[in-house]
Amino acid sequence: MARLPLIDPETTSGDIRASFDRMPVKLNIFRMMAHAEANMIPAMRLGNSILHKQKLSSVNRELLILQAAQLEGGAYEWRQHVPIALGVGCTRGQIDAVERADYDAAALSEAESALLKFGREVVENVRVAEATFAAARKHFSDQEIVESIVALGFYMMMARLTEATETDLDPAAGMKVYDGGKKQGS
Repeated sequence: MARLPLIDPETTSGDIRASFDRMPVKLNIFRMMAHAEANMIPAMRLGNSILHKQKLSSVNRELLILQAAQLEGGAYEWRQHVPIALGVGCTRGQIDAVERADYDAAALSEAESALLKFGREVVENVRVAEATFAAARKHFSDQEIVESIVALGFYMMMARLTEATETDLDPAAGMKVYDGGKKQGS
């Protein structure tokens, strides 16, 4: 049971109500985020831009989101993003490697391995060792490196939101929510 009551979308108004009205599924994470009225819409826009506007590939983005969830203990994000990861082309082997934090797994390419080692240092250490940064830089543009950090930071925040408030897990909405966001971002 969540530590704070979930906001009923029917009781909201203005931009928050319009945002809820556009959602194909009114997930508990958004119902919890609605307590932060001034932050909800900007956070939703940032989340949507991460999912639909970044140059970073969908597979690499989802591997990083799953990594943030795994490292942060974000059960909510893990449940929601495994089906999305599969839907955008991640393999079960890649997902299993992230779940085990085995960034040298055969299921991962050299670039994916470098990205996940980079991601682990961003999450765990904040500062990234020169060799780790150089390995990521070998495969990813400046834009993709910064986008990776933004994606990790956003999903670390969402894991903290759901874990600190003990937000009730929804059934995985998967591509329904992902595709709904794609339409809004157009």
